[in-house]
Amino acid sequence: MTTPRSNATPGPGVVRLADVGPFDPTSTDFYLRPDYHAVLAALRAESPVYYVGDDLAVVTRYEDVREISRDPERFCSGQGALVNDPIRTGRARDGAPPSILFVDPPQHARQRGLVNRKFTPRAVGQMEADIRAIARTVFDRVGEGAEPIDAVEHLTAPIPLLVIAELLGIPDGDRSDFRRWSDAVIESSDRPVEDTIALITELHAFLTAHLEAKLREPGDDLVSMLGRAELDGRRLGPDDVFSWLLTLLVAGNETTRTLLSGGMVVLAEHPDQRARLAADPTAIPIAVEECLRWVTPIQTMCRTVVADTTLGGTRLRSGDYLIMMYASANRDEAAYGPTAGSFDAARPVNPAHLAFGFGEHLCLGAALARMEARIFFEELLTRFPDYQIAGSPVRVPSTLVCGIASLPVALRG
Repeated sequence: MTTPRSNATPGPGVVRLADVGPFDPTSTDFYLRPDYHAVLAALRAESPVYYVGDDLAVVTRYEDVREISRDPERFCSGQGALVNDPIRTGRARDGAPPSILFVDPPQHARQRGLVNRKFTPRAVGQMEADIRAIARTVFDRVGEGAEPIDAVEHLTAPIPLLVIAELLGIPDGDRSDFRRWSDAVIESSDRPVEDTIALITELHAFLTAHLEAKLREPGDDLVSMLGRAELDGRRLGPDDVFSWLLTLLVAGNETTRTLLSGGMVVLAEHPDQRARLAADPTAIPIAVEECLRWVTPIQTMCRTVVADTTLGGTRLRSGDYLIMMYASANRDEAAYGPTAGSFDAARPVNPAHLAFGFGEHLCLGAALARMEARIFFEELLTRFPDYQIAGSPVRVPSTLVCGIASLPVALRG
């Protein structure tokens, strides 16, 4: 079915596709392979639209991923957006309204418009003092010491969790449950239903009660806003709001945690670059963009081919399912040159990375994630500029957010 576009010979030291062996992009094991990025590089070089089944292909080049993302008439989200999407695997979504991730234009713009004003750069800018206070409170709880701590547990998980809880108006006493609920949501498409359904049920009950409380006494939070919102002349129901909040839990929590954790790792691996950032915090925003490119918290998203077409010379059939490999696109030599596979905290931001996606589904919370990351690294490098990774990170098995479950670090000033 596939027509390879490139017969380029890989350069010295580059893995050939023939030497990779079989791989399954629907398995979490693939994303944990030690040679994961080498496999992606081989795909980019030799078969950038690569079929792993009759109707399933991985797309690895920057320009191809952009083309898919900006053309919802040819490549739709409504028939699935996740690697192991319930629509494709036969696991029903229990009749719940679709997340904005699975909605195509023009409905997508109408749904996005419900919450847009909370995520504009101006609105996010007004949150800076609150986010700074959250970050400082979290950092104040840890201190310099010889004994390693788990940076995920003590630093990179609490900050985005508390920020999203603030956005949702969650009472302080209920925030401790949010991490396990969020973990259950992010892992739900890759695990048996029975392993996560109890936690999702708990979350549904809690958020439904929280919505009812906000309807009685509304505030200036997202739950209150959604509870009053109308779409196509109809007031949003509890299930509509729940669908939104599930999306926000993942998009506003797991992905930022992964960015912060992965950023800590890569900066520790490049101490000279880290020292320059500690000496000149004004360079941190550019470094955050490189961390986003390098870490790529969301590894994949998917689209369905609407009608027979071609992508970069490869023939695609109606109904084919395409896995956009953001992690590969963000290291594409055709976009970033010969240093694409190297971390450079001062790298120019053009071309823009695809860590936030592209087109209609460009991440709604991009400005918020950037601010959280900037504040996090400003605080980290002011307090602990010589922190050290004190052991191997434990990776999260996922086809969506390949995060870090635990990260031992020694905090040093």
